[in-house]
Amino acid sequence: MEKKYYKHKIENLLVINKIVTIHYFEFDKHFKSETESHDFWELVYADKANVVCTANGEEIPLSEGEILFHKPNEPHALRADGQKAPNVFIIAFECKSEAARFFENKRLKLNRQFLRFIYPIIEESKKTFDLPYSDPALKKMKLLPTPTLGGQQLIKNYLEILLVNIMRDETEKQDAEAVFLPHEELEEQIAKRTIAFLKDNVCERLEIADVCKALHYNKSYIFKQFKKATNCSVMAYFTRLKIDRAKRLLRETAWSVTEIAEHLSFDSPNYFTKTFKKTTGYTPSTYRKMLKA
Repeated sequence: MEKKYYKHKIENLLVINKIVTIHYFEFDKHFKSETESHDFWELVYADKANVVCTANGEEIPLSEGEILFHKPNEPHALRADGQKAPNVFIIAFECKSEAARFFENKRLKLNRQFLRFIYPIIEESKKTFDLPYSDPALKKMKLLPTPTLGGQQLIKNYLEILLVNIMRDETEKQDAEAVFLPHEELEEQIAKRTIAFLKDNVCERLEIADVCKALHYNKSYIFKQFKKATNCSVMAYFTRLKIDRAKRLLRETAWSVTEIAEHLSFDSPNYFTKTFKKTTGYTPSTYRKMLKA
């Protein structure tokens, strides 16, 4: 007797119908946007430094690592806090699922494991859309002449996964912490200590031997644990920290390229410029001019 297969219909808790805009902004410390409202959702994540959001006329300080949701038709605005130049991820999207109401008036500390969904959204958007470097007034994203295969679908999927995980994390927080945090902290302990040491010494000239001496572990062990946790080598990560600091100095100070190179212990201004361009795609001078423009 032939058995019949049962086709299970997939239940979709939350569906993203359309993506409107995607931004990763590197604002200066005095940035201030105009108030706007629209008939779709907007997610704001403070990736570096703090920002101040406004929703329905109420100011909402958003600390580094926090995420805020603006519901459809909610008047809102964004500004830097005047202290540090912030990096902000913003994605606007249409979602008509009833479950989306969970995010109304929500401001949350984002579980850092969920960054693995945010950063791919940024990367896929760069390979899919022709986005201006910094245009808060952007109304329509234009596709690249040859966008990456499946880029739009991956953006949608990553965003849905991010939102579902946030909902799960908030509704089952106690269980989630009991399962994930001890294991994660144990596995990433060496990487955390390494990153803390690199950040504390970002203006110094370090070699891997200095890191090993400070942490009291051999090079191969540090390399293995750091690579596993960050998918990056120790010194490549250190260079990235230096460039991030350089970008902040270019945005917050009037220091010359030479002064910044010396402050961050680069061998020469020329080497600093070369490293900066390799990392960002722009020279330090061009980067500063774009921000002013």
